[in-house]
Amino acid sequence: MKSQATTIEEYMEQLPAERQKPMQDLRTTILENLPKGFEETISYGIPTFKLHGNLVHYAAYKNHIGFYPGAAGIEIFKDKLARYKLSKGTVQFPIDEPIPFDLIREIVLFRVNQNQLKAQAKKRKDWKL
Repeated sequence: MKSQATTIEEYMEQLPAERQKPMQDLRTTILENLPKGFEETISYGIPTFKLHGNLVHYAAYKNHIGFYPGAAGIEIFKDKLARYKLSKGTVQFPIDEPIPFDLIREIVLFRVNQNQLKAQAKKRKDWKL
């Protein structure tokens, strides 16, 4: 059994060879759509991007790639995600199908905007105290 990764690179290296490219492509897609100030880390044992709090998580499994944009990220895009297995904050992309990178971009940009708006609202509230 492999030890739990503490960096994204370790996580990627521990994946089976056939999972490494799609996971790296997913990572690149996310990175290309993030503004300055984000953090990339391992949280809950899986790769995570943070920007004013959790932004998205992603992980490789035996039969799917999990993408975790949170409940709002699923709800807003539920029509476009309808063909995939969904839960409140998760979508599962089957491993034997292409990952919908254009949709991933849309979801990431939505989540960036959502977190930035929340951070701005918090600043305004804190300033008034």
